[in-house]
Amino acid sequence: MANSISRRKFLQTGAIALGTVAVSRYSGIGDAFAAQQGKSPVFFTNDISAAGLLKVYAKINQEITGKVAIKVHTGEPHGPNILPHDMVKALQQQIANSNLVETNTLYKGKRFTTADHRETIMINGWDFCPVDIMDEDGAVMIPVKGGKRFKEMSVGKHMLNYDSMVVLTHFKGHAMGGFGGSLKNIAIGCADGPIGKKMVHAAPDNEHYESWLKGEPFQENMVESAKATTDHFGKRIVYINVLRNMSVDCDCAGTKAAPVKAHDLGILASTDLLAVEQASIDMVYKLPEAELHDLKERIESRNGLRQLSYMKEMNMGNGQYELITL
Repeated sequence: MANSISRRKFLQTGAIALGTVAVSRYSGIGDAFAAQQGKSPVFFTNDISAAGLLKVYAKINQEITGKVAIKVHTGEPHGPNILPHDMVKALQQQIANSNLVETNTLYKGKRFTTADHRETIMINGWDFCPVDIMDEDGAVMIPVKGGKRFKEMSVGKHMLNYDSMVVLTHFKGHAMGGFGGSLKNIAIGCADGPIGKKMVHAAPDNEHYESWLKGEPFQENMVESAKATTDHFGKRIVYINVLRNMSVDCDCAGTKAAPVKAHDLGILASTDLLAVEQASIDMVYKLPEAELHDLKERIESRNGLRQLSYMKEMNMGNGQYELITL
């Protein structure tokens, strides 16, 4: 009798566990289950295409209304790893009253001035819709609530013209951040070139990169810069990471980016910034050693994981997530 009861309980427990896995594949039920477990839902598809992108976006877009900024990284000219145009175009056309947004760079590349940036936008094929260079007409300070390193951050003035933001990110390595996900996309990408980016980098000038801030202090500066943007939009900001062509270098390296060794993984999306970043790192760290080695070295040599721990300290999301496969 005892054995039959144990077996029955085992089967019941197994059925519940299997049910949980099945539930996670359906967004409505999976979302509710994640909430009950104190976890943030992160939606995933391995379909890196326009259809896959639209599928994950449909799960997180409930609060996206009004005039919508789609924050992308336009990349230096002819960069081999930038997001595919057809995917970005499909998303932009799906979102009413939207356009792409960017800011100029602090370093003297081909996006340093608005004129050069607009030429790069044409070269890289981002001319299928308006691209708002948010600091074209200057910058504005917005508060960093609870900031320890900053009380305010300088962002492109045009950001105030938008009601909502969709952060569409090519997830990859980064020369100073270790990795560049959604956090980096808004931390550096919404800060204006002359003031905000200089604040985040603690840069005495825009040429001598060796004197720019590095390590944990830089990661913390990025987190606080991003917090200014997330607080500004509140519930009207969502995050999509495309884990594709993951070089150890950012798209700001252009054609000089290191060759890609990691295979493509898919698209992750959430309304929770920390959750989508943690899920992305977890997925990358499960790569085979030969594919992971260079990315891991880049991330950890720059103290990149401090992005995650400091976001948690700054109450910028939930590191516990439920991965919901679509």
